[in-house]
Amino acid sequence: MSGEDAPAEQQNAVDQKQETKPAEEPKAEPPKTEPAPAAAAEATATPAATTEKVPEEETFTYRALVLTGYGGYDKVKLQVKKGKPALKAGEVLVRVKACGLNFADLMARQGLYDRLPSPPVTPGMECSGVVEAVGEEVTDRQVGDKVMVLNRFGLWQEVAAVPATHTFLIPEGMSFEEAAALPVNYITAYMMLFDFGNLRPNQSVLIHAAAGGVGIAATQLCNTVKDVTVFGTASASKHETISQGGVTHPIDYRTKDYVEEVRKISPKGMDIILDPLGGSDTHKAYNLLKPMGKLITYGTSNMLAGQKKNLLAVAKNWYHQFSIHTLSLIQGNKSVCGFHLGYLDGEMELITQAMDIILDLYKQGKVKPRIDSTWHLEQVGDAMRKMQERNNIGKVILTTEPMPEEEKKEEPKKEDKKEDKKKDDKKKDDKKKDDGKKEEKKDDKKKEEPKKEEKKEEEKKEEPIKEEK
Repeated sequence: MSGEDAPAEQQNAVDQKQETKPAEEPKAEPPKTEPAPAAAAEATATPAATTEKVPEEETFTYRALVLTGYGGYDKVKLQVKKGKPALKAGEVLVRVKACGLNFADLMARQGLYDRLPSPPVTPGMECSGVVEAVGEEVTDRQVGDKVMVLNRFGLWQEVAAVPATHTFLIPEGMSFEEAAALPVNYITAYMMLFDFGNLRPNQSVLIHAAAGGVGIAATQLCNTVKDVTVFGTASASKHETISQGGVTHPIDYRTKDYVEEVRKISPKGMDIILDPLGGSDTHKAYNLLKPMGKLITYGTSNMLAGQKKNLLAVAKNWYHQFSIHTLSLIQGNKSVCGFHLGYLDGEMELITQAMDIILDLYKQGKVKPRIDSTWHLEQVGDAMRKMQERNNIGKVILTTEPMPEEEKKEEPKKEDKKEDKKKDDKKKDDKKKDDGKKEEKKDDKKKEEPKKEEKKEEEKKEEPIKEEK
């Protein structure tokens, strides 16, 4: 029985009770006074009141992306969940409009991110939407508030129950897509640059993946401080965009050694380096620091090679894992910091302080999320592929708005593509067979022609013999 059919069948059952009950009651006890019918009315009213709750509690459905197992893009599937999420004290129910896609989500799909519970589970660390219901003890949020949400996981779905303290009011003029692009990238960039890095005027910063979500956020935040020189690595096709965004010296890491390029311009090295790469690149970063310089490592994206977990890439990354003796730190007058927003979920006061400053900068027009592309939940595989292959400039966003039927028709399923390929291959094979048969027929024809000639010659020889007779 589907969720939509349930209310109708239950209502029919109630109607039958209401029809038969008055007929049965006179037989058992004839109505002597008026209160009896009133009591009957109350009896029939009680089940009706009960059925009114059923549609909301039991037939409520919503779509959610679910990581069903570790592996390729196809492991994240769109499913329909039943039942309205129950609100605990201090929580709000958010009708999600847009979700942010992060590198942590890509690593989680491969089983490389330990802050996500084991599958099946709904990923998603950030989203934006509208408050639909408010739980007990919530005083600073109300139904209808437009909010952005930061959570450990569970936000890639149409509705989400989250602690009210994990929500932030969306400023006027900010779209839902921008709001979904802001929490993870900008809080990460801000806390690294200012809480760890203590960024000040006239300093230099190296930002890897400068065209990504964190890279663009970090560049914009660097530009809020006077005379900061920004070095940014990105593929050559992205240089014009990141230069316009505030990167002073773009470097093509695919064709050049970024260490040499940095040394050419700044022989002493960098004041701050943001390292999301890990492995051997962390060693390079440490050696690129000036005295009193700060290395802030916040990821191991070098582990991510291909759709599924690449054991060779993981092993290589761990083999080259950076480690250093404290004496070397003292002698080098350098510092090494590690940052992971996912492990700060218990420090919402720190996160809120950072978010308040970021939102003020947004209102002043000093920072603004750049949206690379927006994808429907049905297209999550393509969205992840674009980000993993480093083809994005800015944030990749998922929208909960259902995909129009026209677009679904235009995009054939993988199975359909496979079937089409099989059909094409079969046609080619059939054509080859037909061509082969034609060639065989030609060869047979050629073989038959000499035989016919021989037969004619024999017939000519036999003719004179017949005439003599």
